[in-house]
Amino acid sequence: MSRTLSTTPREDGFRMPAEWEPHSGCWLIWPENSDNWRLGAKPVQQKFIEVASIIAESEPVTVCASPAQYRNARARLPEHVRVVELEHKDAWARDAGPTFLINDQGDLRGVHWQFNAYGGLSEGLHFPWNHCELAGQKILEMERADRYRPEIVLEGGSIHVDGEGTVVTTEECLLNPNRNPDLSKEQVETYLEDYLNISKVIWLENGLYEDETDGHVDNVCCFLAPGVVALAWTDDESDPQYALSKRCLDILESETDAQGRKLKVVKFPQPKPIIYSEEECFGIDMDEYAEPRQPGDRTGATYLNFYIGNNIVLYPTFNDANDQVVHNILEDYFPNRKVVGIFAREIILGGGNIHCITQQQPKA
Repeated sequence: MSRTLSTTPREDGFRMPAEWEPHSGCWLIWPENSDNWRLGAKPVQQKFIEVASIIAESEPVTVCASPAQYRNARARLPEHVRVVELEHKDAWARDAGPTFLINDQGDLRGVHWQFNAYGGLSEGLHFPWNHCELAGQKILEMERADRYRPEIVLEGGSIHVDGEGTVVTTEECLLNPNRNPDLSKEQVETYLEDYLNISKVIWLENGLYEDETDGHVDNVCCFLAPGVVALAWTDDESDPQYALSKRCLDILESETDAQGRKLKVVKFPQPKPIIYSEEECFGIDMDEYAEPRQPGDRTGATYLNFYIGNNIVLYPTFNDANDQVVHNILEDYFPNRKVVGIFAREIILGGGNIHCITQQQPKA
């Protein structure tokens, strides 16, 4: 049984742990939406199989599949990957799924955020989103974990925590009128403090250039360790990303975390711009509510969208010279984990990457 609680995680002593803390599992949602995945999502389904198989070497994996795709997902995924039925519209488990919480006694709970498909009827990326909006509750029900249900629109990709009281996010996303038009910055901070059980919010102004999620922080900045953040970076001053990353750098270098530490900023080089080809746009269904895909458009490709598992770090590669540079950085900061890269162009064509399609469940 999963109860809906009227208290807050802060009141009850629950917190969102850092991603590098121990996991009991990882959740994915099987892709099938044909207005952002090309060719009926068949090419990207193969990539999801790769992601699930690699993470399953590190921790148990559950893949949620719609009734229409359950048999296909079950037949194609490895037997040791659990497949459960869950109706959905899109495949971003990080955003539609719950944020899991733990306490010092080893109990598990979760936050089921409000979800409006990245902007509601005016600017959202798909419609309807009613099934995705229920995904957080359904996953917590499966785990028999009690849930919190705050009155704030928030996707999991818009927050990163260090597990020691600090969260980093962006004004572009959480203060966007298409998310929470009636909430002030101070009110949003209160929600973050109460429902993640943190004491310090680091606000970046913007996320990644051409990020259709309105600046999710997991594309531009994340924690590598307490007091250490990774930042998407380019030295090319003519690239629109340069000014955005430079502003992020200025903010981060002037900030301290919840423990009073000055932040160390590790620059992750950006891949060369990933541009939609005519072939990649041809196989996408047209939908008035979906984000259009046009040949020549730039994707929101970044190396920051990686997943930290119990004994692996899985990151996207793009057949770019910086693939190996990023590999080496990740090995330096996660020496006790196997660093694995997979060619992820097919995933980024849908609008996100490895971190977006995964959601860790901390060990309780």
